[in-house]
Amino acid sequence: MVMSGGGSGDPRDDSTTSEEAVVVDYSYQNKRNGLFRKARHSGSSFRRAILDEADLTEGDFTHCDFRRASMVGADLMKSAFDHSDFRGADLKKARLNLSNFRNCQFKGADLRGIRGKYAIWQGSDWWNAIMDDDLRKALEKKWPKPTP
Repeated sequence: MVMSGGGSGDPRDDSTTSEEAVVVDYSYQNKRNGLFRKARHSGSSFRRAILDEADLTEGDFTHCDFRRASMVGADLMKSAFDHSDFRGADLKKARLNLSNFRNCQFKGADLRGIRGKYAIWQGSDWWNAIMDDDLRKALEKKWPKPTP
């Protein structure tokens, strides 16, 4: 597995190389093994898209629609997915570590076998997703379900 470093020229950190978000609609499309590294697609739709084994590392996917998308084995590390909708998405064996999932919806999403213990889950309903027991225990400690 190749790990990419931020360093100089990272559009998330360096305003001189920052890019404007490009809104795309990849709904119902097959983007298997797609390369979205460092992409800026805030507000885009990936609804029911096939993104299996896709590279979505170091990108900005805030406010995106990933409902019922297939993202099996996708690499989502070091990306921002704040306020995105993952309801019913299939993220089996995806790599989610070091990503931001603030205020996301995960009802019915399949998170079995993922690496996501070190992601930020603040305000997300991760407890409504299907996941392994060890990940559920880790998230309960760090990001507890709010009491009504």
